[in-house]
Amino acid sequence: MPLEENDLPRARTISRPQEIERSILKKFRRSIWNRMIAGIKDYRLISPGDRIAVCISGGKDSMLMGAAFRHLQKYSEIPFEAVYLSMDPGYAPANRALILENAQALGLDLHIFETDIFNIVTKTDRSPCYLCARMRRGFLYSNAQKLGCNKIALGHHFDDVIETALMSMFYSAEYKTMMPKLHSTNFPGMELIRPLYQVREADIIAWARYNGLRFLQCACRFTEENPHMELGGDSKRAETKGLLKQLRAVNPQVDINIFQSLHNVNLETVIGWERFGKKSSFLDDYDSPDRGNS
Repeated sequence: MPLEENDLPRARTISRPQEIERSILKKFRRSIWNRMIAGIKDYRLISPGDRIAVCISGGKDSMLMGAAFRHLQKYSEIPFEAVYLSMDPGYAPANRALILENAQALGLDLHIFETDIFNIVTKTDRSPCYLCARMRRGFLYSNAQKLGCNKIALGHHFDDVIETALMSMFYSAEYKTMMPKLHSTNFPGMELIRPLYQVREADIIAWARYNGLRFLQCACRFTEENPHMELGGDSKRAETKGLLKQLRAVNPQVDINIFQSLHNVNLETVIGWERFGKKSSFLDDYDSPDRGNS
């Protein structure tokens, strides 16, 4: 007896957020999901009982983090809560609409608060990027606390880490980088974590393209009103990205080596260092009998 149309097995349909979430777990499991989980475990970023404000700026990095945390929150072995926090520093209506559209596509229930940061930084004589970043961080901590959170999660990735290390040497004459987690000095009990610490930017871009997603690039009011002006920090970072690209053409492992060097500092061969505001030198114990010789 022939089957009626209603008797035929139907393909199981999934929602757009489930489709995007599945891509992280399937196609990008090794390049994104596994590396995010490794970073969380290696640096002990999440503890039982945490309530984490996953900060969504609207760019590809934070949006990916939000989508990944949406799954992690449901199935993590460590019980924790996540809320999705987004700040509107004065976006143009079209940019804010894009953030909301992407949040809906990713299934993120955003808590949005508004500030006047863009208007403030366009009137300052100081570096607008530096001031904007500091103000953003303070507002995020403050609003995360109001939501009962003890941590904020930012979307900085592997490339941000090594670029910052190189930029600190080239332009600040010191060796430092972004840390995977930090205690806040101005908001007691609050901590900053970077879950994408080991995830490469190229893989985030590939994920966004695979899912046909378009995210905010900068949306900064300052650059919108001064389209021909180069911001110092962005220009230096672009130069550093270009340099790394050239170096990778010669040595494909160079970025990994830079990253690993941040974990393998040999203090016996360092001229000077600073810790908790106190500067030290190799000369401090140079003549000590306990110090090794060549």
